[in-house]
Amino acid sequence: METADGDGRGTTERVLTLLGLLQQRQIWTGPELADRLGVTARTVRRDVERLRTLGYTVHSEHGIGGGYQLGPGPDVPPLLLDDEEAIATAVSLLVGAGGAITGDGDAGLRALTKLDRVLPTRLRHEVAALAGAVESFGGGRAPVDPRVLMTLARACRDEVEAGFGYPSSTPPDRRRVEPYRLVASDRRWYLLAYDLDRDDWRSFRVDRMREVAARTWRFRPREMPAAASYVQEGVAVRAYPNQARLLVRAPADTVRAQVPAQAAVVRPRDQESCEILSGADNLDLVLMHVALLGHDFTVLDPPELAQRCRLLAERLAAAGAEP
Repeated sequence: METADGDGRGTTERVLTLLGLLQQRQIWTGPELADRLGVTARTVRRDVERLRTLGYTVHSEHGIGGGYQLGPGPDVPPLLLDDEEAIATAVSLLVGAGGAITGDGDAGLRALTKLDRVLPTRLRHEVAALAGAVESFGGGRAPVDPRVLMTLARACRDEVEAGFGYPSSTPPDRRRVEPYRLVASDRRWYLLAYDLDRDDWRSFRVDRMREVAARTWRFRPREMPAAASYVQEGVAVRAYPNQARLLVRAPADTVRAQVPAQAAVVRPRDQESCEILSGADNLDLVLMHVALLGHDFTVLDPPELAQRCRLLAERLAAAGAEP
């Protein structure tokens, strides 16, 4: 039978509370923990020993600046997570840090910090390798199945082919690819991959994939384009039948703050100007949006868009003339 101590809580509840405190910050003194738990310093020492017997590594240092500190252990401790769960949780939090955790982002960051403090070294290496297969541009995004992200991240890391169903106007709907990077936009997740059936680079929306599976066939990595830039240009420019390139007389950082990442690619030209690349079904929309940015600009491509700009300018001038 569990006994109560101090504030009347059972031993198990108190030990779990102690574990939570140790996960909240780097180091606690014995008196601080005793005060927070409402018990004696001797009870704190006993509870620390209970955590150690459960598999948690708790370091203790005496003297000034000393105290109790939770450290990584040789195994994932009992009552926490097994290897697969720990990796999946850590990577989900890592990839969510770019914006998928909304509303309570601080809670997600605290959870990741707690998990990182108790991950064994072998799992930290795997989490770091998986996170290295992820890039992003933009901000928050719609969530996708973390199991799919894990499968694709592992395939990127291990350099093995991946297969998945993907809706397309030209068969086959089943794709066979060499996966290279996961890229997060401010709306969706994408996979940058080399499409083996089309013999070219492609970006795929992860939320449209079906029956995603990593294969056992390893590939020799090709020289790939810059992942985030390639995917962003595909989303903002290549996906549309009409593309435009404009010179804007304002710093690139200023314009990026005004233009959503999925709407245009902003490339610096010098400290005072930049180029905007954008696509649309109707390029008049691009002209209107750029004009509303409030900066001087010049149409670079296509030439017919410059003529269209002059016609619109004449129409706007006429609309503002005295009746």
